Amino acid sequence: QVQLEESGGGLVQAGGSLRLSCAASGFTFSIFCMYWVRQAPGKGLEWVSAINPGGDNTYYPDSVKGRFTISRDNAKNTLYLQMNSLRSENTAVYYCAKDKIGATRGQGTQVTVSS
Repeated sequence: QVQLEESGGGLVQAGGSLRLSCAASGFTFSIFCMYWVRQAPGKGLEWVSAINPGGDNTYYPDSVKGRFTISRDNAKNTLYLQMNSLRSENTAVYYCAKDKIGATRGQGTQVTVSS
């Protein structure tokens, strides 16, 4: 079955950086678009980034464009999210997902940005 396991979250000061990883298994990772979504306290799931199967096309909402970078290593079945210039409003549980709405996602990793 599909398994997605995120890691790399933690507590960081505003302006800092974190790199999230997601280990995928149970499906052919290299042929799927992949996504990062997040859920802030008291809010619904929000799409954060997307990447095509080959890794040469990436997509971001305006809220993170220029600060977040999604990437993948198909040989390692791993998805990444590099987050720079973090802000307090980026505090959330971050999930990797097989779809943009996060219907199939991992257990998440907590990112807390202190101001």
